Amino acid sequence: MKVKSLLLLLALSFVVTSCGGFKAQRVSADESDELAMEITDKWVAKDTEITVKKTLEQISKHKGFQRYLAKLGRQPKVFISEIQNVTSNPYFPIGDFNDELLTEFSSSGDFVLIDADAREKLLKEIQYQNDGMVDPAQIKNIGKQAGADLLIFGAVRMQPQTRDGKTIKEYSVNIRMTDLEKGIEVLRTRAKVNKFSEKNSTGW
Repeated sequence: MKVKSLLLLLALSFVVTSCGGFKAQRVSADESDELAMEITDKWVAKDTEITVKKTLEQISKHKGFQRYLAKLGRQPKVFISEIQNVTSNPYFPIGDFNDELLTEFSSSGDFVLIDADAREKLLKEIQYQNDGMVDPAQIKNIGKQAGADLLIFGAVRMQPQTRDGKTIKEYSVNIRMTDLEKGIEVLRTRAKVNKFSEKNSTGW
């Protein structure tokens, strides 16, 4: 009987210990990046921040783009057409990358952003206003939306190299701006991130 009681007590102790073994805590962005590097060699949020920052720095220093701005004489209106994920990872966070890029373009104050995603909804609202449901003095008319000067295209690529359990993933973020009216490429940038990992017999 005592043996059974002891075994039951040990079993309950194991269950309680197992249930109480998980703990979560908030960490800084830098700490999160360091922890992520311990468990994955995939693209993480810090990689997005690094490459977007590098891209904006390259744009600000691009001599050809500076000549374009001087000739234009005002803030360029830009339309981010498509940044494609052409890596082998279908789950690459390309949506987060696009959001971060838009955020940094906006916060720089150097560009006027054309809201591509909202165009259809804007058109529906303007049509509604012109159907007689809105005060004529407050109606917005079709044909007055801003037109983009520049279209932004891009792609994220990744080239892996593996040998003897060691892997290096070479990511590159390639961005280009094209003059919409003339079809001339105004600038091209490339930002890189290299990620090394080593796998042993027991895992990462």
